[in-house]
Amino acid sequence: MPKYLIDANLPYYFSIWNSSEYIHQKDIDDTWTDEQIWEYAKTKNLTIVTKDSDFSHKIIFKQPPPKVIHIKIGNMKLKDFFNTLNPIWENILNMSENCKLVNVFIDYLEGIN
Repeated sequence: MPKYLIDANLPYYFSIWNSSEYIHQKDIDDTWTDEQIWEYAKTKNLTIVTKDSDFSHKIIFKQPPPKVIHIKIGNMKLKDFFNTLNPIWENILNMSENCKLVNVFIDYLEGIN
């Protein structure tokens, strides 16, 4: 059963989220608005993984579900993106268990309850 919804603005073929715990928005409907994504994640109790600041702004004023993991590391080559996220991905997921929002920066993580 999926626990995480990967937003369409993130790579589809990415080994970090290539398991049954992850569902990609493109597998549902890549034409959905942010509100449709939010409502889907809310009803399925999913954590949204995104680079879109709209979701992190929204969760500040709401209570989960959904939770949000906001990747704020900017644009980079896919290999560099993987090499940045892979070593810290478990830490991100662990932080997400206790925080409604996890902001992922190039050099640190920030959890917001």
